[in-house]
Amino acid sequence: MAKILIKTSDISREKWLEYRRTGIGGSDAATVCGLNPSSSLIELWADKTGRLPEKEDNEAMRTGRDLEEYVAKRFCETTGKKVERRNAIFQHGKYDFILANIDRKVVGENAGLECKTTNAFNRSDFESGEIPLYYYVQCMHYMNVMGFDKMYLAVLVGGQRFYWFEIPYDKDEADKLLEAEVEFWNEYIIPDVRPEPDGSDSAGRVLGGLYNKKRDGEITLFPQEKTALKLMEIKGKIKQLKTDEERLKQQLILAMDGNTKGITETCEFSNKTYERASVNSKKLKDLYPEIYKEVCKTSTVQVFNISERKVK
Repeated sequence: MAKILIKTSDISREKWLEYRRTGIGGSDAATVCGLNPSSSLIELWADKTGRLPEKEDNEAMRTGRDLEEYVAKRFCETTGKKVERRNAIFQHGKYDFILANIDRKVVGENAGLECKTTNAFNRSDFESGEIPLYYYVQCMHYMNVMGFDKMYLAVLVGGQRFYWFEIPYDKDEADKLLEAEVEFWNEYIIPDVRPEPDGSDSAGRVLGGLYNKKRDGEITLFPQEKTALKLMEIKGKIKQLKTDEERLKQQLILAMDGNTKGITETCEFSNKTYERASVNSKKLKDLYPEIYKEVCKTSTVQVFNISERKVK
């Protein structure tokens, strides 16, 4: 049976964000399972342990919150069902760090409603009944916490198409999800152990944020010798692949004999010339220093290099 951690109607959004960090919520579930393409375990760890600032509110997040009520009303109109707000952060009956902040409770059913808005470029085929796995996992997470028999998912796509789905409780999948969440919390959050980076953009952003202040020094990393050698090997292969890519491209350009398009039995390719405008920043700075100063934007770039060590 779910327990109420805090009534959200009585707290600010800032306070709500603080409580969100005290456990694993529905939006974190897919990350734990490796099914969130925009988040990684190391980012989730850094977030829950307070090493990262809260994500800045953006237009997509604001739109999602503002349209939640509209999506809920469309669901009710389409299905004839009634829903109600629960205005609380709930805790799992056994694991107090497993949290849920459901959008709506369906009246007269042991079920909840999750409201989503997404852009038209979402690749999921909603019309054929396909939903993103991270939506599915989030709904399963809520069923774990709330003890629901089912979740309804209502999705507004591109502000033009509306879909809704019924997701029944699956004990086997729900148990596996709960096991993964408990394992993540016990292995990484409680002992404060950093997960290994996975090569994703998410992991790169986290490392850039955690180590943005560099110490101008040298450190001995003999235990990482295998990692460094493997990276050197991969970089060598990439360099060779890039050379091979250019060589094959040049062969095709030569074979096209000045034409802009070419085809084979299975491929088609083109070789066209486009004009691209660019700003001569040096000339702009010399001729219009004040304008240059006004429009110039300074940014920091983290560059990692590796090369063979030359031992004297």
